[in-house]
Amino acid sequence: MDSNPTYQGIDIDADTALALLEWQGEMGVDEPILDMPVDRFEIAARPKAETAPPLPLELQAPTPARPVADPAEDAAAHVATAEALAAGAETLDQLAAAQEGFDGIELKKGARNFCFADGNPGARVLILGEAPGDEEDRQGRPFVGRAGQLLDRMFDAIGLSRQAVDAEKAIYITNVLTWRPPGNRDPSPEEIAVSMPFVRRHIELAAPDLIVLMGNIPCQAALGRRGILRLRGNWTEAFGRPALPMTHPAYLLRNAPAKREAWADLLSLSARLDGQGR
Repeated sequence: MDSNPTYQGIDIDADTALALLEWQGEMGVDEPILDMPVDRFEIAARPKAETAPPLPLELQAPTPARPVADPAEDAAAHVATAEALAAGAETLDQLAAAQEGFDGIELKKGARNFCFADGNPGARVLILGEAPGDEEDRQGRPFVGRAGQLLDRMFDAIGLSRQAVDAEKAIYITNVLTWRPPGNRDPSPEEIAVSMPFVRRHIELAAPDLIVLMGNIPCQAALGRRGILRLRGNWTEAFGRPALPMTHPAYLLRNAPAKREAWADLLSLSARLDGQGR
């Protein structure tokens, strides 16, 4: 007896039958044709099989409740992790590695580069900025955009430079945040809180004589206050060191008349370094 299948009354071999089946699949066939026709309207009209009635509530097994994440607890856990990592760093290189590897801040996922610091870490003056912008995110260095170029000119005017080898003539620059916020928005309180353990340890390891709080966000982080136009020019204390709030260079680019006040602040900083300030 011939075992070959037939197609429209024609005997075909197994390879041909398989090729035909594959062709039908490519044409969109997804269901075989049976020997007898099927009335699908009749199938849809059939009564559904009866199901057992549900058990009374008192007899039903309780559904285990899914744990709901508490954002406040998550934030506190991230801060605690940041504090442990920062405390374990004995050098600036170790701190940079620990902070870059820390995953407790969502900004890390959207940023291109980690922006830790720039300048001479032995400098007497540490400038604490806000957060990386687009150009800083691109280069992985703080204050390298238009505002950073103005900052360099400002401090060069009083004999200080991030390129200086001599600590007496150098500046060291870092930010409250090391990852760029999207759209250059202000950092959130949660982002500041989780970054502060690293900032505090950064300042401890760099050990500057003076700190410049460059803008509102550093003042909020270090002093718990905003309002840079009221705070600027008034010496205070932050991280256990003398600190001078100043307007951010980005503000000065938009408000040229404010450069006169910024110059007065720079002179006050220079005098303090010379031991002539209060």
